[in-house]
Amino acid sequence: MSDEPAFAELVAATNYSFLRGASHPSDMVSEAIALKMAGIGIADRNTVAGVVRAYIALRNAREKAAAEKLPEIPFELVVGARLVFADGTPDIVAYPATRYGWGRLTRLLTLGNLRAQKGDCILHFSDLLEYTEDLLLIVMAQESDGALLYQLRNAAPGRVWLGATMPRQGSDRRRLARLMRLGQASGVPLIATNDALYATPAQRPLHDIVTCIREGTTITQAGRKLAGNAERHLKAPTEMARLFRDCPQAVAETKVLLDRISFRLHHLNYEYPHEPVPKGWKPQRWLQHIVTKAARKRYGTDLPDKVRKLLREEFDLIRNHQYAYYFLTVYDLVRFARDQKPPILCQGRGSAANSIVCFLLGVTSVDPVEHNLLFSRFVSEERKEPPDIDIDFEHERREEVMQHIYHRYGRHRAGIAATVIHYRPRSAVREVGKVLGLSEDITARLGSTVWGSFSSDMEEKRYTEAGLDPANPAIARLKDLVGQILKFPRHLSQHVGGFVLTQDRLDETVPIHNGAMKDRTFIEWDKDDIDALKLMKVDVLALGMLTCIRKAFDLMRDHGLGDNDLEISLSSKDKAVYEML
Repeated sequence: MSDEPAFAELVAATNYSFLRGASHPSDMVSEAIALKMAGIGIADRNTVAGVVRAYIALRNAREKAAAEKLPEIPFELVVGARLVFADGTPDIVAYPATRYGWGRLTRLLTLGNLRAQKGDCILHFSDLLEYTEDLLLIVMAQESDGALLYQLRNAAPGRVWLGATMPRQGSDRRRLARLMRLGQASGVPLIATNDALYATPAQRPLHDIVTCIREGTTITQAGRKLAGNAERHLKAPTEMARLFRDCPQAVAETKVLLDRISFRLHHLNYEYPHEPVPKGWKPQRWLQHIVTKAARKRYGTDLPDKVRKLLREEFDLIRNHQYAYYFLTVYDLVRFARDQKPPILCQGRGSAANSIVCFLLGVTSVDPVEHNLLFSRFVSEERKEPPDIDIDFEHERREEVMQHIYHRYGRHRAGIAATVIHYRPRSAVREVGKVLGLSEDITARLGSTVWGSFSSDMEEKRYTEAGLDPANPAIARLKDLVGQILKFPRHLSQHVGGFVLTQDRLDETVPIHNGAMKDRTFIEWDKDDIDALKLMKVDVLALGMLTCIRKAFDLMRDHGLGDNDLEISLSSKDKAVYEML
């Protein structure tokens, strides 16, 4: 049996604490596993935007170990948020002990997000007091915060800890002794932490860079805005035991807190909205009813064998995966658009066109029977992927559909998916170069060697093409730091139109933010996060050509061409478009 103490780092931020953390969530998880920690807690600043990336990293590590027939990884990932308050309250790290606690945390964050403009979160200590149920709290307090600890202990009895760090500033042991006295006086146990901002000491220079970007200064002028050393990294359990030898219980408390957290991200069960199903009907029965009715109208009462076979295969798969609500919700949106006066032109596209169910619901206009299309290209048992239906609407009227979604389901149950804006070569060179004190003409010359906006690498040849010597110490430093910051998240934005809809409160699954556009709200997980947690979204997209077609039809009517004449003038393939008017 190993004598190594059990330790879990429970105050760890990632680069999703935008411009504060200096390591990817996956790097924090990998390093914690390598150090043989009992677990790690990911708690970013007023957000849970990065926790799914940590969850994916641990899942991949376990799958790799299983594939290589290695022992199971004895490691736990817990997820929460570091609450930063607008009223001067010290930071408090909150972990949900249960699924209910996760809902309280995400609603608390939503409350702060919706008070603020996009990109900010305004929380007050009184807000936390209303949402403390099933939350375990680590107070990153100073020695003078005894009153806060008393108040919080009374609001959340048995669920409060006092965070203690050993930052190697010369007075660590004296400060630890004062915190021990404060904890004893207030009845709150101490818990050991590094207050980690990066995985290893090697990320310290990059942390200095992101700090300067955040503060709008250069590396030579930053002064005390930078950390005094490189101690904000993950440390091995034996090192933590050595640092906290005067208070070994603080290390032991990390495992105590870890064991009290039963919530894991895979506990987020997803349920699609029930609204599209009339009372008295089951979703599968209602879907089959309206699809079969449409099939008989199109192919005749006695359905062809090929149609029956396709319908049976699709109905079976939809039933097995419980996708009926999804198809009915998409149908509901299309029907809303076509019921408007005048109708909103819309069209489903992509692999959904391979589905006869989508075709008969009017979501797509390509007959898979006539064209021998393969449904498994859209969704199948083997692919284990949720369906993905893209619907294009007239770009000038799509907002009507989006606001209808918010109105029908409520903003607490509907939100647009996020898009994470990452550093790409041009932005990385520009911002890192500025911090390093390089002139704008040098960074502009480097940026001009990058074509397009989707490049993700800054190869050495870019520097030589710009007339710079990669061996020059200043350029070599720039190249190294740019390479590290590439693909770092810069901030959250909203997806072009991918909606996540839920039967229960969406804000009890993921926090909701205000968008930059008026009356837009979005969640803080992107497409990859949604897919990893098996949430489903429907894409409500805009297409300028549909507006063009609409205006062309209106122009033809304005010049005396009646609807009957217009329909006759269309080719058979174009009539499907006209039928949507």
